[in-house]
Amino acid sequence: MALKGLSFYIMVYFMGRFFDPKTIYINKYFSYIILLTIAAGAILLVEVAAQSPLQFHSGYFDYSYYFFNLDSSGAYGLQTSFTSDSGYIRFGSFFTNPLEHATATLLALAVIAGLYTRDDNKLNINGIGLLALGATFLSILFALSRAPLASYFIMIYVYALVTKRKMIVNAIQTLLGLSAVYIAYLFYQFENNHSGIIAVILNTIDFSDPSSVGHLLAWVEGIASIIQYPFGLGLGSSGRVGATLDQNIGGENQFIIIGVQAGIIAMVLYLLVYVMFIKTSLKWLPLLKGKERKVCMTVFLIKIGLLISTLTSEIESSTYLSYMNWFLSGLLINMIMQVKTAPAPKPELAEAHVY
Repeated sequence: MALKGLSFYIMVYFMGRFFDPKTIYINKYFSYIILLTIAAGAILLVEVAAQSPLQFHSGYFDYSYYFFNLDSSGAYGLQTSFTSDSGYIRFGSFFTNPLEHATATLLALAVIAGLYTRDDNKLNINGIGLLALGATFLSILFALSRAPLASYFIMIYVYALVTKRKMIVNAIQTLLGLSAVYIAYLFYQFENNHSGIIAVILNTIDFSDPSSVGHLLAWVEGIASIIQYPFGLGLGSSGRVGATLDQNIGGENQFIIIGVQAGIIAMVLYLLVYVMFIKTSLKWLPLLKGKERKVCMTVFLIKIGLLISTLTSEIESSTYLSYMNWFLSGLLINMIMQVKTAPAPKPELAEAHVY
């Protein structure tokens, strides 16, 4: 299982790398993701109305206990990933858990942006697209996962920057400024005991939240292990398998998880590949047209959206997210290579096209 988590997504990448892009109908498959997002939102509404996650009734917790040694140690008889420190229930729809639900929502948001953005950066969204967009907002809100929630708005901000939507950029910057002033004011109210969402935000910022402290401790432990064992401790020493064996070392960060298991060289290579994909997709975005540009926009936003979640979880353990991410990444490089190697049009043909 650890080997699969560290290597199989590479095979998925090369599947996208060697597919013939002409045989892949991007609009159709992106539309499937749109429908999946709407379905997830519909299930979420039922969960919220009943105040009970779907996994509570599906036997998921028994499955997790017998196959992955994960006990229901949280409130309401749920695993800790389904409850927040503020007491709110987190909902996962039909995904594995709320974190995967929230991260899958980021992928859906990237697909919506890629599918409905024209070559001239105009957003041509229809009713189904608006319904899916609303479903993503509800999903990211009720999944109550802080890293994906922050990434959701970062993706919107980056999208507005790339497509030169000054009004959205200015609105987000103004909102961030006002929010910063309000949060600073709340921190100065030392005598007030805040509760609810306000408490969640403040505890996250000052790292008094147990989950935030847990991330920091896991990062320190993982970095210390990498320094001590620069060539890795071996497969299964960190991440999902390590958690199952109750021997997890630094398992709160995708980069550190790779470093603990396979060493610093593998970790640096993974980081370089991630950064190069962001750089490459941003470079080619204004140069591509049609479905190539849709894939480029989607991959760029996926990489931006998953970055914070990659720092706080093991993204590659989620089959849906990992495979979609790397298949589209391979497909993008495939398309770019075909554009590079395409023969230039003859001068007489170009003139004929002008007239």
